[in-house]
Amino acid sequence: TKRGQKIHLFVHQALISSIHHIPSSRDDPNSPLHINRNNTINALMTMISMISSSLTFLGSIAVLHTTNGFVFHPSQCFSPSLAKSTTYLQMSTDSVDFSAIRVMVNGMPGPMATAAAEACLRKGLSLSPVAMTGPEIEPATITVYDSVSDNSANVRLIPATDDGREEIVSSLAGLREAVGESNLCVIDYTHPSAVNSNAVFYAENKLPFVMGTTGGDRDQLMKDMETRKAFAVIAPNMGKQIVAMQAGLEDLATKFPSAFAGYKLEVTESHQKTKADTSGTAKAVIGSLKKLSDDGFDMEKDIEMLRDDESSLAFGVPQDALKGHAFHTYTLTSPDGSVQFQLKHNVSGRTVYAEGTADAVKFLMSKVHEGNDGRVYTMIDVLKAGALE
Repeated sequence: TKRGQKIHLFVHQALISSIHHIPSSRDDPNSPLHINRNNTINALMTMISMISSSLTFLGSIAVLHTTNGFVFHPSQCFSPSLAKSTTYLQMSTDSVDFSAIRVMVNGMPGPMATAAAEACLRKGLSLSPVAMTGPEIEPATITVYDSVSDNSANVRLIPATDDGREEIVSSLAGLREAVGESNLCVIDYTHPSAVNSNAVFYAENKLPFVMGTTGGDRDQLMKDMETRKAFAVIAPNMGKQIVAMQAGLEDLATKFPSAFAGYKLEVTESHQKTKADTSGTAKAVIGSLKKLSDDGFDMEKDIEMLRDDESSLAFGVPQDALKGHAFHTYTLTSPDGSVQFQLKHNVSGRTVYAEGTADAVKFLMSKVHEGNDGRVYTMIDVLKAGALE
């Protein structure tokens, strides 16, 4: 068609214009005309921007391809304004050698920290040879082994005492010299009582970190990290599907506040008996449900916490998951009791959280390598970037 011919001509002209700005590999690298690969990419992106703005009737989903370029999907045709709201970027990882990243997993030999360390090995990351453990634990060297990838690493655990922190700081200097200033990262699965002090320690030592530990003073945590411009992913839950559910609920609550007005909210959550605090995931989900129901639910008093085997079994937790599970049920009941809605998310084991944590490390280190100022991200940011595998 004539319209198609005009489009083809415009694209052809845009390509020619961009190509004229890209020297061939035969150019003298010292020539002013020589540009590197990143400049080439920028030229191509400029070309794409030209095409997008001119073809106003064609909307496309722009996906940041793993070759650091853009791939357009012309089958997704809608208005440009809608395109802006639905465009997503898939995280590019070509510029980061993840095998060079050293991840300090603090909280081992605890099961969640250990599972996260195994997931890091499984996903091609390397572990720091030192990590912090509880102040009551004796220094020791453990072997972290991932049975899926058959990868392993020895890690010296250093108690989080004053002397231990000094040893960690000293080790960091050597690590930075060996692997580079921007190739260190921390995962924290320690204890709620250590959340705030550990985060400040990481920020002051310029350590990007993924905070998987729940509890602590979360408001103060965010203030401390924002004032220090720390690179961090902080979230109550690291599981991909649960994060997606949380994002969906928050969107629902924003679009339809008080849709369940008058409904009573009840929440029961069960975790292994070693979990010291209330479920951070439950608190996040309740925050959205309260907007939907306008219920005066008190998170500190009204959540029914199950932390003994007998109650957990009665709640439906399998026997073999008693040492590691997260079962949640949220119930909304109408004023007259004739209508009831229930939302459940039940997880046995720790794999889904561990793998999400390792994905968060990759996402965060990609942001570090971009060279921007530090900021605090959530797992929803990780999900939106297409970084959860």
